[in-house]
Formats: sequence, C-alpha cells, structure tokens
Amino acid sequence: MQYISRLLVIVSLFLVAEVADAQPPARKKENAKKEKKAGTPSANIKLTERAKNQYPGTVTPQEVDWKREVYRELDLKKEENASLYYPVEPMGNSMNLFTLLFNNILNGNIVAYSYNLDGYESFTEENIVDVKEMLDDYRIYYTEQDGEIKVGKSDIPSAEVLSYYVKESHYYDNQTGTYGTRITAICPVLHRSDDFGYEATKYPMFWLSYDEIAPYLAQQKIMTSSLNNISSASLDDYFTRGTYNGTIYKTVNLRNLAISQYCNDSTSIKKEQTKIEQQLKDFRTNLWNTKTVEEIRLDSINAAAKAAKDSTEAAEEPVKKERKLSRREKKNSEVKAPKEEKKKKEKVKSGNNKATRASVRRTRR
Repeated sequence: MQYISRLLVIVSLFLVAEVADAQPPARKKENAKKEKKAGTPSANIKLTERAKNQYPGTVTPQEVDWKREVYRELDLKKEENASLYYPVEPMGNSMNLFTLLFNNILNGNIVAYSYNLDGYESFTEENIVDVKEMLDDYRIYYTEQDGEIKVGKSDIPSAEVLSYYVKESHYYDNQTGTYGTRITAICPVLHRSDDFGYEATKYPMFWLSYDEIAPYLAQQKIMTSSLNNISSASLDDYFTRGTYNGTIYKTVNLRNLAISQYCNDSTSIKKEQTKIEQQLKDFRTNLWNTKTVEEIRLDSINAAAKAAKDSTEAAEEPVKKERKLSRREKKNSEVKAPKEEKKKKEKVKSGNNKATRASVRRTRR
C-alpha cells in the first residue's frame, strides 16, 4: 500500500511538471517577440567558447613566402572612417566601435594589452591592462559594487577617441598562390586637451588582438552610407573588406623606427609614405608573373625610387624652367645690344651721307 501511495505521488508530480511545462512555450514565444522588438546590445552578449571557435575569421598562415607589416592611423574625421565614430552615444542597438570594445573589456569578454613606449603590441600575460588602473589613468568615472565595475553611458569617452592605430599584415602564401591583407591589432587613441586649452594630445590607450575581438565585431551592425540608412554590414565586414582609409605611420623594420623618426619634414614623410604604398601596390600587381619574389621585391624598390625621383624632378621643373628663361633672356639681351648699336651707327652714317650729298649739290649750283 505504501509503495502504491509513493507511486501515485511520483505520477502526480510528473503530471504537474508536464502541465507547468506546457505553458512556457507560449510565454517563450511572447518573450522572444519582446526581446526581438527591444533588441539586445552587442556589448552585453557573452559568446560561448563554441561560438568563438565557430567564427571563421581570417587567419594569417604561419609559413608564408613574403610578408610586410605596416601600421596605419585611421582619422575618424574622414568620411570613410565615420562609421567607427557614430553614434557617439548608444542609440538603441547602434553604438560606435569604442563603446563596443570598452563595454566588452569591462564585462571581461576581451582583454586589453598595454601600449608600450616603442609602439609595438605584445599579447602576453605580463602586458594585460588592469582595468581599474586604466580608468584611473584616463580619469574615467566609475562605480564599483561587489567587485563589479560599472561606467555610465555618458562617462564612456567615446567622443574623445578620434583615431585608431591598426596593424596590417600583407602576405603572400606560395602554397595556395594567394595574396592577403588583414588587421592583426587595433588601438584606440584618445585626443584630449589639457586645462589650458592647447592643441589636443594623443593618448594611445591599449592594444587589442583582432582575432579576439572579431567575433564581437561580427555581431555589431553599422551604417556604412548616409544615402542608405540600413545597417547592412558588420564592423568585422568593415575591416576585412578594407573599407577604412588609413595613413601609414610606421612599418616593422630593423631599427624599430617610425617614419617621423627618420624623415625630417612633412615633405619627406609624405614621400616615404608614397614609396611604401607603391611597394605594396607593385608587389600585388606583379605577383603572378614569371619573376621570383626577390626579383619582384627589387622591381618594387626600383619603381618606388623612380617614382620618388620623378616626383622630385617634377617639383624642381618650375625652378629649372625659370633659370632657363633667365639665361635665354640674358643671351638675347647680349645679342640684341650689338645689333641695336650697329643700327644706330648705320643710321648716323646714312644721315651723314645725306648731308654730304646735299652740300655737294648746293656747291654745284
């Protein structure tokens, strides 16, 4: 009898669970509609390890025949880069790049690495940034409760992040016969004026590994055109397609120098940037011909040197032309002077001859 009563209790509990479970699908469906309507900001999405591993990304092959790494500065005032800056404060599901990165750093989804004095990134444990120290260093207001750090929307300094440093890797994989370009690291740069209102100083905040942040960038849609207000592309699409416009300020080199450190003025800096851009373009253009990689590299260097020479000659051409004209005018004046003197003498002689002939005629009369 006791066994039967226990069995009835178990059955009744099972039936109650079934009835209880019969309701959630309708409620879940309704809640799903509400969530879809309200939207969930990408910064609050915690991706599982499986989701991160399933994200394909673009991985640079470890063994390549040629690789050139350059650092670019993306000025957010340029039209091509405006998608990274707006909206300055989140609007519904829309937020700019820095807000997305900053929130994910606070949530512990991604790790920030210190920006060292040499400007190179190092994704090692000893270079991991302490979040509280970073907030204190940049005077960002925050509150802390039960070990959780919170920063208000209006306190996130996204309006002051007016540029980014990105590291590009250009490579050629001979095994697959492919040429690729991808970003490997990104650094937000804070532009902040001092208390005296002088020109804003640039403060590179921290480096982020692009492979680590790519899954979160893929979740955030952005508007890429003022003519089409539909957010059709993600931040990851924006970077992988090379939609941005950046200026080269440094390359990986033996002396570990930025361009401004071995070029003295703005003109020489511009020439060096043009030369590097030309080298990358020439390598990509001449890639699938019969020449070896070394021959292509030398051709690229020679072409860049020729381009620099042509640019210098073009700049000096007006000066040469002016000098040539001045020499020609001087020569013409030297030739013209004797001719004019000879004409004067001939005129005087002709006048004298006329006078003489007139005098002879009067004498004969």
